[in-house]
Amino acid sequence: MSGRPTVALIDTKALEHNLMSLKARLPEGVATAAVVKANAYGHGAALVAKALQRAGCAFFGVAFAGEGAELRRGGVTGPVIVFSGATPAETETVIEHNLTPVIYDIDSARAINRQAEAAGVLQAVHIKIDSGMGRLGILPGDIKGFFSAFSRLRSLQLEGLMSQYAEMDSQDKAFSRVQLSTFKAAVKEIEALGFRARYRHIANSAALVDCSESHLDMVRPGIMLYGAYPAPHFRAQIDLRPVMTLKSRIIQLKRVAPGTPVSYGRTFITERESIIATLPIGYGDGLPRRLGSGPAISGGRGSVLIRGQRAPIVGTICMDLMMVDVTGIEGALQGDEAVIMGAQGAERITAEEIAEKTGTISYEILCNVARRVPRIALRNAAAKAKKRFI
Repeated sequence: MSGRPTVALIDTKALEHNLMSLKARLPEGVATAAVVKANAYGHGAALVAKALQRAGCAFFGVAFAGEGAELRRGGVTGPVIVFSGATPAETETVIEHNLTPVIYDIDSARAINRQAEAAGVLQAVHIKIDSGMGRLGILPGDIKGFFSAFSRLRSLQLEGLMSQYAEMDSQDKAFSRVQLSTFKAAVKEIEALGFRARYRHIANSAALVDCSESHLDMVRPGIMLYGAYPAPHFRAQIDLRPVMTLKSRIIQLKRVAPGTPVSYGRTFITERESIIATLPIGYGDGLPRRLGSGPAISGGRGSVLIRGQRAPIVGTICMDLMMVDVTGIEGALQGDEAVIMGAQGAERITAEEIAEKTGTISYEILCNVARRVPRIALRNAAAKAKKRFI
């Protein structure tokens, strides 16, 4: 432990609740691959994956082979699918750590086959079809040629066929239906060529909740595992609990006169005698600078929770520090807890709120929490934070 007052509490009970709420929507026999890429959306990959593994999650998904190796070093034993596949330089990592790469062109397939052949293993792979995302994947018109070449790669075993929705979080599902139809047609064509995959999968968090016909053999929940919603309309469809509480403490209180500038650029100048609190957290920890003083895209500047009340962020957010105005918070003291994201008393600041104020999405807010912020596993963190102020 670093002893630093800025920490991210990871509520494993909330994580388990979200997993079970999602799995409750699935027919029996549908596998769940928990998406833990980008350090589990900023929550700590090994910590999250091990908690989900204990809760019965069998599969995990990462973006890159290095992320899969990190899970293995952290004690994760379940199958790990590498969504972005493997470059020739990464194939050794795939084989060494028993990862399952996604293949999206024949060159990457050949590179993995060579490595598997040299290691004397039969390597499971998932093959990605581009059903309309326009990103990685084999186009439907190239399926026959690809599988003709793939059939000669004797050290590869087809385990899965997959695709990626482009806008399943939208309330208009027209294009998503086109994608699902395209993917199903591709699977049918591949099966007609003599290839059958154990797992067919396209459903992300949004599709898991909002498109049961796309559950197929496996689903890949990501953002919803962490208690955030892909879009506001999903709130009415499923009860999720935020997993991360990002908090710090007041390290200095300062009473200043009217007309006092605060932080770089003097973007905030006090209009009254004020009490300014400094917190040891900044954009170096992943906070958006746009939460500070100056015009925000919507909703005004950001705030933090101190003694169960909102304290507005004042001045420019620095790399390691930020300032808040606690003039209206009676009894605020040096050492008081400040919640940047999470619950305190009856108040809550969500990743979605921060995203709205800074013109981005909750995914980015969560993923940007820097690795220098210690992650601490804690069961039922939100309830404990509330009790402290009741």
